[in-house]
Amino acid sequence: MEKIFDSHAHYDDEAFNTDREQVFNSLFSGNVCGFINCGVDIKTSIFSLELANKYEGIYAACGIHPHEASDMHGDDFDKLYELLKEPKAIAVGEIGLDYHYDFSPRNLQINVLEKQLQIASELDMPVIIHDRESHEDILRLLKQYKPKGVVHCFSGSVEMANEILKLGMYIGLGGAVTFKNAKKPVQVAQVVPLDRLLLETDAPYMTPVPFRGTRCTSDLISYTAEKIAEIREITVDELLAQNIANAKALFNI
Repeated sequence: MEKIFDSHAHYDDEAFNTDREQVFNSLFSGNVCGFINCGVDIKTSIFSLELANKYEGIYAACGIHPHEASDMHGDDFDKLYELLKEPKAIAVGEIGLDYHYDFSPRNLQINVLEKQLQIASELDMPVIIHDRESHEDILRLLKQYKPKGVVHCFSGSVEMANEILKLGMYIGLGGAVTFKNAKKPVQVAQVVPLDRLLLETDAPYMTPVPFRGTRCTSDLISYTAEKIAEIREITVDELLAQNIANAKALFNI
């Protein structure tokens, strides 16, 4: 099997506090060649960079998630800007909007996202976008700012996917395509051009079938890849090889 690159994970999560190093050793001695660890605030962005500087195959995305928008400090944007200048910081993320949980007021979420889209533009860096039940505002802002990047854990329609693709962005798909009642992710997986598709886990979340309900790790992308390869009528190796090429192209690694 071709090597696995995971374009979205959260190994800073407390789910890995007891065995993080063992997990990494297992992944890198197995079929995983690398992954992007995505920060959700300044603390986890710093942690992501620490991991990236320690391990050759780990890269960091630094950003402020919409859930954390209400807890920002006045100088957080300045701190983020400096973190993103580090060599192994390769994207602004995870950033976006979340109208499902609404942990932060929507106008504040939008303001924080816009500021980070501006930072991405200034630094000429790709973005990793979180979009949950906020499709209209996400699409409006992406059309306005026109960043490079990926909409991760894509949950929109085929029509929205086509709008994202027109902007030159990528679509990220993960374990949801394997879920029993998955409709939109499966439909999207059928139509996204192979050179604009990224595979991801969102580890420790979104674990694919047949391990749903357990802690997710990057090697489980193989189950997502099998499902998408089946949908596309291609080989798993072809999909995994294209995924690595896409990640290298978008994130300049």
